[in-house]
Amino acid sequence: MPPVKDLVQLGQRVAATHGWAAAKAFKAYAWTEADQARIAACAADLLKVFPQQPGTGMLLSAALAVQLERHLNAPVHLVAGTLSIDGTPVRGDCEPFDGAQVFGEDKPTWNGHVWIMVGAHVVDVAIFGLARSADCHPELARHVHSVFGQDKGLYADQWRRARRVGLEYEPQYVLSSEDVDCLMTAAYRLLSGD
Repeated sequence: MPPVKDLVQLGQRVAATHGWAAAKAFKAYAWTEADQARIAACAADLLKVFPQQPGTGMLLSAALAVQLERHLNAPVHLVAGTLSIDGTPVRGDCEPFDGAQVFGEDKPTWNGHVWIMVGAHVVDVAIFGLARSADCHPELARHVHSVFGQDKGLYADQWRRARRVGLEYEPQYVLSSEDVDCLMTAAYRLLSGD
């Protein structure tokens, strides 16, 4: 599939896994200050209990997406794709992949990035933990620490405004409910210590 360049194309990806009504709600949503406060509170609560281990970013993102679905009256979608810093891919490779196959596995092994879209807004709870990990791409670590500092836990902004801070989120696949359930099974195992 060609890269997603605008909200119309991203809405088509939402429709592919969630239907046209979900895509319409996705494109129509505008967040409020109350929504932003709920997002921040859910992320802070989750970060207190979620193990900070290498390779758990997509599980953390899935867990926050489920929490946001429970606490917001908003279209929440988990999205997979490529994260770039000033045009250089640092997570993912911009190449097409079979999302249903990747996320249908018990333990997905994929080198891309997973984040949440709440309407046209990026909510990324994994980027700061990733930037602190030993196996992080050096450009991502440098950029995150220099632009945001080291004590942050959540990035949230309009999808297109992320470029103003040097982040480019290229959506390639919107995870289905079944995909999220598979990730949540792995997240529960991690949380329970299995």
